Amino acid sequence: MNTAKTSSAFGQDTLDAVTHERSLGLPGTFALWLGANVVVTTILTGMFLSPDLAFLHAMTLVFLGSAIGIVPLVLIGVMGQQTGMTTMVLARGTFGRLGAVFPAWVNLLALVAWSWIQALLAGMSLDYAVQSLTGYSNVALFTVICEGLVVLITLRGHLGIETAEKIAAVLMLLLAGVVVYALATNYDLPSIVEMQARGGLGAGVAFDIVIATAFSWIPLAADYNRHCKSLRAAVAGTWGGYVTATLVAMGLGASVSALSVAIGFPQTYDPTQLLSGFGFGLPAALVIFFSVLTTNVMCVYSATLSYMSTAPRTPFWKPALVIGVISVVGSLIPGILDQFQTFLLIIGSVFIPAFALMIVDYFLLGRERYSADQLLGHADTLPAINPVAFVSYGVGAALAYYWNWVAPLDFGASLPVFVITGALYFVASRLTRRSGRAVA
Repeated sequence: MNTAKTSSAFGQDTLDAVTHERSLGLPGTFALWLGANVVVTTILTGMFLSPDLAFLHAMTLVFLGSAIGIVPLVLIGVMGQQTGMTTMVLARGTFGRLGAVFPAWVNLLALVAWSWIQALLAGMSLDYAVQSLTGYSNVALFTVICEGLVVLITLRGHLGIETAEKIAAVLMLLLAGVVVYALATNYDLPSIVEMQARGGLGAGVAFDIVIATAFSWIPLAADYNRHCKSLRAAVAGTWGGYVTATLVAMGLGASVSALSVAIGFPQTYDPTQLLSGFGFGLPAALVIFFSVLTTNVMCVYSATLSYMSTAPRTPFWKPALVIGVISVVGSLIPGILDQFQTFLLIIGSVFIPAFALMIVDYFLLGRERYSADQLLGHADTLPAINPVAFVSYGVGAALAYYWNWVAPLDFGASLPVFVITGALYFVASRLTRRSGRAVA
């Protein structure tokens, strides 16, 4: 009886590649990735671009960066759709059964850091909404409440998340429309198109930030797209949903930033500061609240799956609950928003090389090794560590560090690091196998 109650209350998500539900069609996949990326952190990223760059120039970079940057995410999602396995289980095929523990823990820690930022932003938004209606303000309390909702949704598993994302995607688009209408009604919105670029942020760096934003989502791709009903849903739904969301969110951020400068406001990531005087601060706060809530659910869910890949016998609800509590505590750390842009670049440095290796390994070197029987059923037969993968990863991570912080490239580091790391791994793997055959 207790087991039945637990089963009905909590999601029973596992790493199993055979019994997991194929629940996402094309509309559902589109809504999932739309809801994931119409989020205040993406709005904040758009605010870094304008007015340092001319508005149309910035939006061109946003489209190109998101359209190109999403391709690796789509490919990892295809791996999940074709095999039915999560991202960090797939990593065993590239890094080895013990080597895959490294990207799993790095991913878990990065997602926890994301959840700290998201939880605080959700709490701030809910606090604004409640304060505008009642006069009561308590950011810490509302942060805890928001993250409590995140944990409850996450505990329902992927089906609960898919339902929440579909509802949230519609709500966020409607509320974003209200915000844009309010801006256009009360300000000279078309004037931002004619604003001169102030400089300070090069086009290459801006392009790289957009690319890094897309790459930061890669670790979550297979966790969700393993539930896609078809390859078409996994490819078209993911690409369309993400690019649409990025254009909406970064476009809104760039517009708010440019307008705030044009009318003499301090540059701000918070649209409510521009809209509150006209009675539209509440819709803006609700946009931020719903977007952050749904994105944070995805972070906590994938962090849970990352942990489960290192401890497969752990019931889903236990790490989900613990990670949720850690997210609440971390969100109350002072000043965690101050280094957001640096955090994005660090995420890119850490993950770009790792997923370049996985994509090359699966699509070009040895897809036959990525079977559920080998990666899950008989994982003990896998090599403990793939040294070629780790050496290639080390070279890619070093290049990312050097080109991001020591000698920044004018056109950004993300794409060069991705291509060079993947090419190095491909060549080194071929030479190693050829050498092995010659010795044999």
